[in-house]
Amino acid sequence: MFNIALYQPDIPQNTAAIIRLCACFGATLEIIEPCGFRLQDKRLKKVAMDYLDKCKIITYKSYENFVLKKKNSRIILMTTKGKKSYYNFKFKLKDTLLLGRESEGVPETVHSNSYERLKIPIKKNTRSLNIVVAAAITLSEATKQNTIL
Repeated sequence: MFNIALYQPDIPQNTAAIIRLCACFGATLEIIEPCGFRLQDKRLKKVAMDYLDKCKIITYKSYENFVLKKKNSRIILMTTKGKKSYYNFKFKLKDTLLLGRESEGVPETVHSNSYERLKIPIKKNTRSLNIVVAAAITLSEATKQNTIL
């Protein structure tokens, strides 16, 4: 199955919505700390509802710990700075789809450590999609390509 990784997420409601997404698609959620909130935050629990028990969640104390665990995996960074479109990429089972921090994205070291940097094409004069929407679009395409549901 696929993994969704969040790099130092800022907004508990977004993380909670991604918990629900992962639960529905059977994906593992990986959270790279530090977060901008505590994982016991009421706002996270309110949006995640009973999906918290249906989602496998792995936390990493740092990006370095995450990279060590992923040394044999493909980390696919979803970024507005990507040159290649997500629909021109062949996803493989076990890929990790990495999304950046809502307020800042990811630092250059994360870009350079990624197997691929992909974008979701959007209209000119628009900046970006919400990370929940980006995660859902990408996970849906990866799932479709691998016909696993």
